[in-house]
Amino acid sequence: MGNSYEDECRRSLAEEQAKSLAATNGWEHVDRERVHQDWDVLYREITALLDGGSLPGDQQIQELVRRHFDIACRFYTPSREAYVGMSLFYAEDQAMRAFHDSYHPGMVEFLGAAIKVFAEQGSGFAPSAGAEASA
Repeated sequence: MGNSYEDECRRSLAEEQAKSLAATNGWEHVDRERVHQDWDVLYREITALLDGGSLPGDQQIQELVRRHFDIACRFYTPSREAYVGMSLFYAEDQAMRAFHDSYHPGMVEFLGAAIKVFAEQGSGFAPSAGAEASA
């Protein structure tokens, strides 16, 4: 993936989150405590598999990434590009990197790679802002 695609993903994430935040009064519908509990359980499962030598594209990892995506969809359903943008945000935001890497020192890179595989192969994404603009 080139830099222009990554820039598109960052832009999609920012635009889609801003639109969703505005439409939902700051995601007031989300049980944030439950979301964080569910992500905690999920990240611990990923850590165990990562320590066991699993690869980002392995079926079991992709099933866990599907759960990650489903949890993210409690806020709003992202486009494929915005979901990849989320993985870039995890890597580029110091607090998000520290949080994810607190589970495993390689979590951000591993999860980012797994999200990219999921985005290439997965379904259930919202149309991207670029697709809506060109339609």
